[in-house]
Amino acid sequence: MLARRDLIKSMGAGLGALPLATVLANPDFARAAADSLQMVEGTLADGRKVGAALAMPATTPAPAVMLIHEWWGLNDQIKAVAADFAQQGYIALAIDLMGGEVATTPDGAKALTGKVADDPQTAVETCTLWTDFLKTHDAGTGRVGTCGWCFGGGWSLNASLASPVDATVVYYGRVNKEAAELAPLSGPVLGHFATQDKFINKPMVDGFVAAMADAGKSLTVYWYEADHAFANPTGSRYDQEDAALAWERTTGFLAQNLQL
Repeated sequence: MLARRDLIKSMGAGLGALPLATVLANPDFARAAADSLQMVEGTLADGRKVGAALAMPATTPAPAVMLIHEWWGLNDQIKAVAADFAQQGYIALAIDLMGGEVATTPDGAKALTGKVADDPQTAVETCTLWTDFLKTHDAGTGRVGTCGWCFGGGWSLNASLASPVDATVVYYGRVNKEAAELAPLSGPVLGHFATQDKFINKPMVDGFVAAMADAGKSLTVYWYEADHAFANPTGSRYDQEDAALAWERTTGFLAQNLQL
């Protein structure tokens, strides 16, 4: 009889036939997908090491997508999303902004995000290191997009400001920026927001829409009759229909702008 670890690994080859939401909602499936990725390491200017999980497509050269996790950290779910992007044909890199820590409770996640808030420059440098890694990857086309959820949604935008890319996707992330701050953007931005979200609310998003217009930048915003984190199948606020629609819009947006 196969040990549970071996059984999980044996499932990996068949996961591509399953819907992404099914993989994300099942811890064993998510672990199997996560185990298919290669862990890579980078070095910041001050010598500190940072990590990320890399998924490669079957065919190269290929465009790249950098994924930024929710406040939980670089867990199996975000790695599974990277595996799905690789199956679509992208070089997919799920980066770690939490120093290797992964939270399993809201209090733990809040503590991790607090550390990033206390030292945002390290997160900026980490994002820039990895976007530059993807822009110059030997198997890449040079075209790069970013995509993040919640905490990572805000950092998807921050990453694109620090090292401009060809497309940016924000899932209900902090977008409270002034027009002058948005000047570095070089590619269009796609935003997914929820009408019941009390954190990333309509006044914040409306301000972002106005700031992007003032900065002369391309922005597409979609609103969903849902709550914060509606795209996460492991959470209580998951909305299957809206998550599927947002994912369809995301993959179409990235394919168009990254020339998949």
